[in-house]
Amino acid sequence: MKLQQLRYICEVARRGLNVTTAAERLFTAQSGISTQIRLLEEELSTQIFERHGKRLTGVTQAGETIIAMAERILTETENIRQVAQQLNDETKGTLSIATTHTQAYHALPEVIAKFSESFPDVKLRIHQGDAQQIYDMLLSRTADVAVTTATKNMPKELVMLPYREWHLAVITPPGHPLTLEKELSLESLAKYPLITYDHEVAGRTAINQAFTDAGLLTNIALTALDSDIIKKYVKLDMGVGLIAETALDEKEDTGLEVLSAEHLFRPSTSCICVHRGRHLRSYVYSFITHITPQLTDEAVEGILRWESTKGDAPPSSQ
Repeated sequence: MKLQQLRYICEVARRGLNVTTAAERLFTAQSGISTQIRLLEEELSTQIFERHGKRLTGVTQAGETIIAMAERILTETENIRQVAQQLNDETKGTLSIATTHTQAYHALPEVIAKFSESFPDVKLRIHQGDAQQIYDMLLSRTADVAVTTATKNMPKELVMLPYREWHLAVITPPGHPLTLEKELSLESLAKYPLITYDHEVAGRTAINQAFTDAGLLTNIALTALDSDIIKKYVKLDMGVGLIAETALDEKEDTGLEVLSAEHLFRPSTSCICVHRGRHLRSYVYSFITHITPQLTDEAVEGILRWESTKGDAPPSSQ
């Protein structure tokens, strides 16, 4: 049994039994993955995946147990590596952050700059994606920590630490009729083409829910994964924009009118996510407290440990 074989079965399961996608993710050949899975099944005398011909169609009951154990083994293997690196020098290493474009561009620059001043020997890697891609990066141990918007479908293997609520804002070109209204309403918004987030972005859920609850049809003229693309097309007068208020910048967003919409849409929550059971280097806790300065490293460590074990009551953050 080899660690690489365990990585293969976990990645295939994570990719919905799509061996081709798993191979692309692991930068290897599809045939090599298939061969190694077969060899592992033969060694264990146990079928991990159900098949129809050469195509994988499901995970056997034994396979589910084996894959769960394999995930724990891979996590502990990474933990051993992290512990060894920390014992050698806890101020050096690499911090991989998974996040959205909006967070990376608007929310994190000052945090990352301050963190780099405190830990100049830690190399930083920023990986951008939508919520599902960010979760995948944590599950595959590509990222140490994620900063994203909370969603209902967060995998149970991850721990979430909420740290800030944010609201949606409406943006329009100067002189737009909406800017003349005393109070913005969903009925008024529904009259115009809307430019907003793609379905894969967490903030889109609040938009859809609000219009559905009000029984209103909308004309979604254009969608994008990040706020700056939305701003660009609003400036071209292609429609009215709906973006996160945290993505607005007074210096950069000249040529746009901003209207508060917090009374129209429920707020979303930004959160920090880590993988349950994974050993975090001390500087990872420090990075988290740079985002949440109201907490100490010890408080964050205690909260994440409690969330990982699901204790009866959270520890004190005092």
